[in-house]
Amino acid sequence: MSPENIKSAIEKSINASHVEVSGDDGAHFEAVVVSGEFEGKTPVERHKMVYAALGDAMREEIHALSIKTYTPGQYGG
Repeated sequence: MSPENIKSAIEKSINASHVEVSGDDGAHFEAVVVSGEFEGKTPVERHKMVYAALGDAMREEIHALSIKTYTPGQYGG
């Protein structure tokens, strides 16, 4: 699994204005996701949306994923 694959999966499932994924060992990644879909959602609900976007990869290919989620207003200041 590559950062590009993770980014693509997130973008296919969540209408995001910004997705940034980093990680270079193939198993540990960090993601920043900005989406209006996060409005009114708790951090746990937001993370569940990202996990759902990644599906089986979260159990099989991704060992660790640090997620930061923001609404456009939170990210833009």
